[in-house]
Amino acid sequence: MDGMVTGKSASPLPAFIPNWISGRQVPAAAGSTFVKLSPASGEQLCTVARSKAADVDGAVSSAADAQRGWAALPGVRRGEILHAVANALERERAAMAEVVALETGKSRKHADGEVHAAVALGRFMAGEGQRLYGRTTTSATPHKSAMTIREPLGVAGLIIAANTPIANVAWKVFPALICGNSAVLKAAEDTPATAWLFGRIAFEAGLPPGVLNIVQGLGLESGVPLVEDARVAVVSFTGSTAVGKQIAVTTGKRLARVSLELGGKNPFVVCDDADLKKASRWAVQSAFSNAGQRCASGSRLLVFDSVYDEFKKILLADTAALRVGSGDDDDFGPVINERQLNNILASVEKARAAGAKVIAGGHRLEDESHRGGFFIAPTLVEDVAADAELSVTELFGPVASLYRVTGFENAIEVANKSPYGLTACIHTRSFDRAMEFVRRAECGVVVVNAGTFGSEAHMPFGGVKQSGNGSREPGTEALDVYSNLKDVYLNADPLGL
Repeated sequence: MDGMVTGKSASPLPAFIPNWISGRQVPAAAGSTFVKLSPASGEQLCTVARSKAADVDGAVSSAADAQRGWAALPGVRRGEILHAVANALERERAAMAEVVALETGKSRKHADGEVHAAVALGRFMAGEGQRLYGRTTTSATPHKSAMTIREPLGVAGLIIAANTPIANVAWKVFPALICGNSAVLKAAEDTPATAWLFGRIAFEAGLPPGVLNIVQGLGLESGVPLVEDARVAVVSFTGSTAVGKQIAVTTGKRLARVSLELGGKNPFVVCDDADLKKASRWAVQSAFSNAGQRCASGSRLLVFDSVYDEFKKILLADTAALRVGSGDDDDFGPVINERQLNNILASVEKARAAGAKVIAGGHRLEDESHRGGFFIAPTLVEDVAADAELSVTELFGPVASLYRVTGFENAIEVANKSPYGLTACIHTRSFDRAMEFVRRAECGVVVVNAGTFGSEAHMPFGGVKQSGNGSREPGTEALDVYSNLKDVYLNADPLGL
């Protein structure tokens, strides 16, 4: 391919990333572009179509034109096509993993695992084409049958984050399409090529033109017009709470359906009866894997006072042993861009100025192997007030704070003292404590004796409070986001036999 970026091996990343409209690759109508940098080196990877309202209008028009034909296909047939897309993604697994690694700076190993997860989700959702369950029930009236059937909404507007780019694409595209909707995917500006490559794979696998349109660009310039378009029947957004609130206002004005999967400031509780070495290993993964760029990141470590010092010692050793870089032997890579890096470090410095102690990290890595990239040392902070900015604001970086709690009741209190409610975790050998934590933790996902992350394709994911609007994706619950239920009543006249 002309313009291919070359590293250690040939890469499928082109020099220019266009939009996909009606199955065709097209630049932005105005010819505008922006530059995508490598998080690992700071060097330019490619230029990207900088789409604006006119481009979004064309994408939505294409989706609207294709939607009825796509919806007219039986769900089983739609599922067969989406199975073909998932299978094609698996065949292109190495190429997709390289693109994800280049765009995010994560290792090929971690990128490959993400592609595998996307394939699994695609296959699960494609299988729903054989079900798409409604409900058959009884009526209070003789000779009358009652049932519900699922129907598509129309055009779905999908807006994703860059942290796990191909998983995020699959998370929204497959459920939206299996329900009979067409879609306009607004690609994350920091991972444009991942979405572009998925589009190429999907169309080559047989997805009809216009069923999926992919728009590149900046949020204000291309995301906002998508949310505002009256032809977009449902908007699904993964990203910050602040942006999610703006989307909720816009969609609310026109009564469009909206699914919001937002931020998290997730508690990780370590009890006095926990296996401290195991808890520390999971705490490190929860806080620092993917450079802390997870809405489910375990960024608040709540430790019983009686084991705090011992756990802290183990945790500091495990943190010091982490390897930061983009190789397969490294534990995590850079944050996605320099703006994010600067915001994270500024928040840490603000906490330090307010009296918090930075006991590990807290700085940019600028040695020879990290120079130019957006790498942050794994950072641990203690003596942070539970209501301080660092305690209640999602940083989306490799930063975690430690808190002393006096016991189980205090742990529950501090865990729930957060504007967010996405995930929560407890480490304990007590079944009673575990079950009580499951019951009382104010969140959408609870984990016992593992990490705060790890959503599976067949399970619903989402949060409460400022972490979302109550919707759940993926799992079969995602069908409720992307379809309407229609009541059907069938009346039979026994005298008409």
